[in-house]
Amino acid sequence: MEKDSTAVVFPGQGTQRPGMGKDFYDNVRACKETYEEASQNLGWDVAALCFGEDEKLNLTEYAQPCILTTEVAMYRGLQRLYGFAPDFFGGHSLGEYTALVAADAMPFAEAVKAVQSRGRLMQKATPPGTGAMAAVIGKDLNVVMIRSTLEGLPMDVANINSSDQIVISGQADSLTIAQERLMQAAGDETALRFVPLNVSAPFHSRFMDTIKDAFMNILNSISINLNSDNAGRVTSNFTGYFHSGSVSHLIEKLVAQLSNSVNWRENMAALAEKAALIYEIGPNRPLKSFFKSIGVECRSITTFSGAQRIFA
Repeated sequence: MEKDSTAVVFPGQGTQRPGMGKDFYDNVRACKETYEEASQNLGWDVAALCFGEDEKLNLTEYAQPCILTTEVAMYRGLQRLYGFAPDFFGGHSLGEYTALVAADAMPFAEAVKAVQSRGRLMQKATPPGTGAMAAVIGKDLNVVMIRSTLEGLPMDVANINSSDQIVISGQADSLTIAQERLMQAAGDETALRFVPLNVSAPFHSRFMDTIKDAFMNILNSISINLNSDNAGRVTSNFTGYFHSGSVSHLIEKLVAQLSNSVNWRENMAALAEKAALIYEIGPNRPLKSFFKSIGVECRSITTFSGAQRIFA
C-alpha cells in the first residue's frame, strides 16, 4: 500500500537568527499568542529577543527557548491557516522538544521552561572555552571508523547527520589531534573537510554527563503532564526510532540525548519509511540537505511568504 502520511521535522540550535518568526507574529494571531505564552512562562519578552539584535539570542540559555517558541508559533500558524496536521514528527537535538510539543506529547508551557533550563545546564557543564565541536564532511562517512579513531581522546561523535556529515564534540585542545587522526585513517582516497562550529560547549558528548541528574529532576517534575502515547509518533534522537514505552522511558531517552549521539540519519530513515511528504519548519533549513542525502525530498518553511507559496 502506498504511503499517504505526512511528517514534519524541526531543526535545533544554531538556526536562530534576528527577526525569526516576526512575519508569522505579524500575520497570524495564534503565532503572536504563542510568543506571549512563552513570555508569560519565562518572565521575559521572548518576541523582543527573537526580533531584535540582542547578542543574547546566541547564548544557549536563551537560544533554546527562542527557537522552540518560533518553531511552535510557525507550526500553530500553519495549523490555524491551512489545517496542517502531520502524522509523524521529528526534531534534531533541541528540535526534538518542538516535535514533542507539536505531537501533543509535551505541553508548550512546560517545554519552553524545560529547554531554558536545559540550555543553562548545558552551558555550565564545562568551563567557557574548554569545549569544541566540528563537522566532519566527506563522502560515505563510516561512523564505526570515526569512533574507533577517536578512542583515547576526549572526543565523541555528537551528531550523525547524514552519510556526508558527522559532528564530533569534546575538549577544544584535542580537536586538532582528532582531525589529524581522522585524516590519516581516511587515507588519500577520501577527502575530508573539518568545519568548526560556533558553539559554547561540547554538546552531545561525555562532558554533558554532569548535568544529567539535574535535568532528569526537571523532567520528572513535569512528568504528570507528559503523554507517552502521543510521543510514539515522534522519533527519538537517542534510539534513532520512534519513542515507545512509558513516560519514564520518554524522560530517560531525553536525558540520554544530552550526552549521546544524535542519530539523525536513523531518524530520517524512520520518518521516510512512514511518510510520503516531509516538511521542515524552523528559522533556517539545515535538515533539507540531510534528507536529500538519502534521496528524500523535504520541503522547508522558514518564512510566512514561503508557507503561503507551499500551502495556499
